[in-house]
Amino acid sequence: MQMLTKFESKSSRAKGIAFHPKRPWILVSLHSSTIQLWDYRMGTLIDRFEEHDGPVRGIDFHKTQPLFVSGGDDYKIKVWSYQTRRCLFTLSGHLDYVRTVFFHHELPWIVSSSDDQTIRIWNWQNRSLIATLTGHSHYTMCAQFHPKEDLIVSASLDSSVRVWDISGLRKKHSAPTAMSFEDQMARANQQQADMFGNTDACVRFVLDGHDRGVNWVAFHPKMSLMVSAGDDRNVKLWRMSETKAWELDTCRGHFANVSACLFHPHQDLILSVGEDKTIRVWDLNKRTLVQSFKRENDRFWVIAAHPEINLFAAGHDNGVMVFKLERERPAYAVYQNTLFYVNKEKQVKSYDFSKNTDSTAILSLKKLGAQWTPPRTLSYNPAERAVLVTSPTDGGIYELINLPRDASGSVEPTDTKRGPGDSAVFVARNRFAVFNKATQQIDIKDLSNSTTKTIKVPEIHINDIYFGGTGCLLLCAQQSVVLYDIQQKKSIAELPAAGVKYIIWSNDGAHAALLSKHNVTIVTKNLEQVSSLHETIRIKSATWDDSGVLLYSTLNHIKYTLPNGDNGIIRTLEHTIYLTKVKGKTVYALDREAKPIVLPIDPTEYRFKLALVKRNYEEMLNIIKNSNLVGQSIIAYLQKKGYPEIALQFVQDPQTRFELALECGNLEVAVEMAKELDRPASWERLGKEALNQGNHQVVELAYQKQRNFEKLSFLYLTTGDVDKLNRMVKIAEHRGDLGARFQNSLFLGDVQARINMLRDAELYPLAYVTAKVNGLVEECAEILEISGLTEDQIKLPTLGGPLTPPPAIIPTHTANWPLKASSQSVFEKALLGEVETLATEETQAAEQDGFFDAEETTNGNALGEAEGEEEVDVGEWDMGDDIELEEAAAVDTTLDANAQGPSEAELWARNSALAADHVAAGSFESAMQLLSRQIGATNFEPLKPRFLEIYNASRTFLPATASLPPLINYVRRNVEETDPRKVLPILPRNLEHITSTELQQGFQMMKANNLADGVNIFRNILHTLMVTGVDSASQVEEANRVLKTATEYVLAMSIELQRRSIAEDASQLKRNLELSAYFTKPDLALPHKQIALVSAMTLAFKNKNFLSASTFATRALANNSTGKLAENARKIKANGERNPTDAVEIEYDSYAEFDICAASYTPIYAGNPYEQCPFDGSKYLPQYKGTVCTVCQVCGVGAPASGLRLLAQ
Repeated sequence: MQMLTKFESKSSRAKGIAFHPKRPWILVSLHSSTIQLWDYRMGTLIDRFEEHDGPVRGIDFHKTQPLFVSGGDDYKIKVWSYQTRRCLFTLSGHLDYVRTVFFHHELPWIVSSSDDQTIRIWNWQNRSLIATLTGHSHYTMCAQFHPKEDLIVSASLDSSVRVWDISGLRKKHSAPTAMSFEDQMARANQQQADMFGNTDACVRFVLDGHDRGVNWVAFHPKMSLMVSAGDDRNVKLWRMSETKAWELDTCRGHFANVSACLFHPHQDLILSVGEDKTIRVWDLNKRTLVQSFKRENDRFWVIAAHPEINLFAAGHDNGVMVFKLERERPAYAVYQNTLFYVNKEKQVKSYDFSKNTDSTAILSLKKLGAQWTPPRTLSYNPAERAVLVTSPTDGGIYELINLPRDASGSVEPTDTKRGPGDSAVFVARNRFAVFNKATQQIDIKDLSNSTTKTIKVPEIHINDIYFGGTGCLLLCAQQSVVLYDIQQKKSIAELPAAGVKYIIWSNDGAHAALLSKHNVTIVTKNLEQVSSLHETIRIKSATWDDSGVLLYSTLNHIKYTLPNGDNGIIRTLEHTIYLTKVKGKTVYALDREAKPIVLPIDPTEYRFKLALVKRNYEEMLNIIKNSNLVGQSIIAYLQKKGYPEIALQFVQDPQTRFELALECGNLEVAVEMAKELDRPASWERLGKEALNQGNHQVVELAYQKQRNFEKLSFLYLTTGDVDKLNRMVKIAEHRGDLGARFQNSLFLGDVQARINMLRDAELYPLAYVTAKVNGLVEECAEILEISGLTEDQIKLPTLGGPLTPPPAIIPTHTANWPLKASSQSVFEKALLGEVETLATEETQAAEQDGFFDAEETTNGNALGEAEGEEEVDVGEWDMGDDIELEEAAAVDTTLDANAQGPSEAELWARNSALAADHVAAGSFESAMQLLSRQIGATNFEPLKPRFLEIYNASRTFLPATASLPPLINYVRRNVEETDPRKVLPILPRNLEHITSTELQQGFQMMKANNLADGVNIFRNILHTLMVTGVDSASQVEEANRVLKTATEYVLAMSIELQRRSIAEDASQLKRNLELSAYFTKPDLALPHKQIALVSAMTLAFKNKNFLSASTFATRALANNSTGKLAENARKIKANGERNPTDAVEIEYDSYAEFDICAASYTPIYAGNPYEQCPFDGSKYLPQYKGTVCTVCQVCGVGAPASGLRLLAQ
């Protein structure tokens, strides 16, 4: 038995302690007159209460109400509300110090004991004294209600313990009922009244056994027992019946006064504290000392037990400590769908996750370790069906026990192997490691318990060991974790991680979670850190979801963390649990009683975030359509991650939707929300965003809503909308706004309207000048006549010619301007059904979750033949929606043909080492030299269309006079750049266009079973990537991913086309089956991979290659286990297991690692020599070195190359 301290506070002497029955709170009354309210889980002081004058000795929480009661040396009893944080009322009546106060478990009563030698019972509802119990002849140190019966027990310094019957008091103060004759007689014949006139409570037993004063007494929570502690240094156990009470035994061992004692709420133990600075634990049945815990300098004054959980608190001279007496974590191990664990009776049991059934006891471990010490760890060996159990008894021991095959009850083990060791864990099917902390030595033992190898731990001090993968151990030190190779006897890796207590491996063994008290660190199997997080609440356990998400439990929550460190709360917990497994929407765990429990959870949030991180848009779409994922946290998360367009799908609040719509440039939603909000600030912001995008129709609406007539007029001027400018003139006249009239007439070039406005404003000199400049003689005469002047009387300055504003060359008010690209994100396209597939198999996040419906694929002998789907033509897959191409953004041009010095084209070639920029400059020869050096290009014929496309796109030609050549405008891609050393040409069909358009077209060809055109599209993508450029390192990575995808699809489609060319030739059946098998090898997107697998499975089955068909069926089911095709695959798999034979032997080994030669379409097994295309990475047999790559048709196989450059500078 060990003391595990959970919380400790420093203060003056603690005289009273009370646990809250539900919340993690503890009240501490101090000798300094202060009452403290602590959260012992967080270790924080919640509140202080200071109305008592002098020490506060008694304290107690009410079981259900937000109340507590206190009693002190000021003779007062105070009832407090911890919600309002104030004293509600004071009960006065005691004539000396109040020692203890306790609430009744049912009735609105308080019992108090005092140095005035009385015990008093109060009704806290009507705030009255209802009984005073007298009889003690010295201070009454303690008085408590019985937990169930109408009894009170009291202890006094007169050396006696008294038991009081208060049943009469209950009858008197309970609701009135009809009283029988017998009750009336009993009431009439009650005992004589005591000196205070009390006849409702009487002494039932007086127990004299202590030699000196008794400081404390307590009832057993369930049995008819009492325990008392006195100044005679003894702890006495008493039993009572209906008629008598007697002393059972005495526990001797304290060296000074025993201050308090109590029964363990859940075990047959007694706890006592004393002024000898010890806490002692006694066996209730044997009345012997189990364990003693001594404090160095502090005397103990009080002890309390939590009513629900295994927690105790003891008050001493310098504060209070909260502790437990045993580790409550059950020893358990999980293997596949079975949980093996040790229950409270020290029996090994198993729990089946698939059936949700608990077994009977398999094995008894009662002889392992001490009686009150549970096993610490359990390790399971499935090969031998053996368990390795450790216990901290006697400095640490382990036992190796074989489990019986049948769970026929708690069986005592017959053949056990035992030895000393702090930790023991299986490292192989016939080996286990034992760690001795004192000697810092690890022994590797076989199943006969013989040591085969001894390892002296590295220089750091190790606290524990865990399984670290095959042949390895993870060694946990105080500040780090070490991955140790047992065979080589050396450290492979080390990671700084302080205080790691537990290590949880993922289901696939690729990752592990290192758990310490407040930290979770996720690492790879090579001990490389992936992420870490900190929790303020203690972390208790963890388990991995099948999708690679770690679920962990704290004292009061189940939480999750993604591999990238993002985390959140799944659900709250009433009690602490230890997670063992998670399957779908169910969490399996063990509680602190070592009983299996099943909890429902909602995994939607973390699955959605995981899909977002992995860009698995298909699963995100599925979650959005089929779940109720809402809340500010998910919206804030999406905004933080840069996905406002996805957050928009969850929001209903107009203001939030408006903000998100502006953030992601969705003007349609923004307009809708602005109309609903109808606030000037919203329209102003909408107008600015619409102007940035060049959507002047929305700008016009925003200006109209703001009644911003000046901006409206200027907008109509710039867009050439003359009709609306004329309307603005009329609006200005109606408003009487002379300035607006003048401005609009100026924009329109309407001289007469300007003159009329000036005349209306009585600005005749300006009106006259305007008319004079524009040659309006009659208007001049009229103005002079009105003014009463003649032309000779007027002196005019030198006048210029009439000025008219230039009209819009091309009126654009009928269509918006493409100023700012507001292209839809991949996710928005997916929402509209414009993107067929969004991830390849390599990055498919939901590969095991069955999000791809296999019924949409084919199940015929040829790739396009679908059974039972009349709407699909033979030889085709479902085509899906057409891809909508976006209009290219307008590009600024720079006229530089007649500039001095080097021409713009020469600057391009000088500024860049990209072949594409040299092509744009017209230097085809240098471009080909660059490609030859970078990617080993030898055949440039396929690149001719791309060369001409770039050259033509980088120039515009403006015709001059008929006898002169046209003026050349060079089009730049960095139009803002002013440094001539950095200017670069525009490149058509950039990376964004490739990924959003051409790649999707290639996928459509695959889906449409149009493989020949698909090969051309993907090959064209390769040619485009050879001669292009990007702007950032992230785009380089994206380009490499596109390159790999295109290469895999060209290879796969070419293999299938080759197979189809020989499909009708019966003599080449073997080659036909081989090619169908090789078709499954390239890394395609999951739907297309499924097509290849189903095709190969069907062809192999029809040709009686049942073993091969079974292999393909297994792979298909791993990708998707639902639907019609899955049923066929299961049948084929079952048939293959019954008949594991192939009628035609083919050169295909599903278990071997190999690549496909892109020329011969034959395997290149791992370890065999091969050559590569320096551009696309496709592999070839050595005899094809020097030939042109069949995938890209440009580069030489095995040619030396430095690598393609995509960044210009």
